[in-house]
Amino acid sequence: MSTGKPRGGDFQMVPAPGTSKPPLPPAAASNAIVEYTPVSLKEEEEDLEVKLRRIIDNVPVRVSNTSGSSAGSGSGDFHQYRQMRRKEQDRLARMEVDYQKRKELAEFNLRREERLKAAEERTAKKRAKRQKKKQRKKEKKTKLNAGEQLQEKEDSSGDEDSDNDEEAAP
Repeated sequence: MSTGKPRGGDFQMVPAPGTSKPPLPPAAASNAIVEYTPVSLKEEEEDLEVKLRRIIDNVPVRVSNTSGSSAGSGSGDFHQYRQMRRKEQDRLARMEVDYQKRKELAEFNLRREERLKAAEERTAKKRAKRQKKKQRKKEKKTKLNAGEQLQEKEDSSGDEDSDNDEEAAP
């Protein structure tokens, strides 16, 4: 029966946040079979190492109620297994819902942009049509005014001639 306390074999080694490299063992007092020697990394590998460290530092590490390979086999541990399974299923469901929301939002924004673009094109087309019609009306009015002025000039020059003729006739 489980007391809820971790046993000696239930602990898991996790790097502490903020540590960048494993500590170096003392060189003189080393009786280890394999000694740690720093390896010079290529620039690309250093970039990957930096990225990996940043990810490890920023991602929270959650280790709670870890179980061995026989998880769920004991009757006392079943409730812990079931709880961990339920939490994981909830986490996956939340991730799926979040993914669906982001996907729908992206699709909505895409459709919205397409609609706005189409509306803008229609507006521009109608605006050009109105401007063209206005320009034609203005040209027609200018043409009529120019024609009336020519006619007035002809009439006025013709009237002056006819007035002079009338005065000379009596």
